[in-house]
Amino acid sequence: MKSKVNEAMEFFNNGKGFNCAQAIFSTYCEDFGLDDKEIALKLSCGLGGGMGRFGQICGAVSGAFLVIGLKHGKFLPDDRESKEKTYALVHEFGERFVKRNQTANCHELLQLDLRYADKQAIRERVREVCPRVVKDAAEILESILFVS
Repeated sequence: MKSKVNEAMEFFNNGKGFNCAQAIFSTYCEDFGLDDKEIALKLSCGLGGGMGRFGQICGAVSGAFLVIGLKHGKFLPDDRESKEKTYALVHEFGERFVKRNQTANCHELLQLDLRYADKQAIRERVREVCPRVVKDAAEILESILFVS
């Protein structure tokens, strides 16, 4: 699989209003069986801003978790092995992301509350922080997906 880190960053930075979760999930979805980018964008839309601007888990992280699930997730009732592999890879991704960024929490990454902060302040912080976070998420995701 060819690296798509730049594609994910471009998708986020293209000015079309897609969030970090959408950038990650839609970039990789077709490689793992979801051939409809529109569905991918809809599925991941609510994860931006740490779950709908709630400030919880970063959308880029959530998008990566979805991609890991697409590749390895359990879909048969008795398939414990796939579930365990998915959980292990999600855990590995999370640990590596936190090692790079000190947190996976959107509120902490941006150092402001998306629910109440001034819109201009939000735009400035998102432009400053989120491209790096999307890049980190894509790089970590690819390092996990290429070997697993």
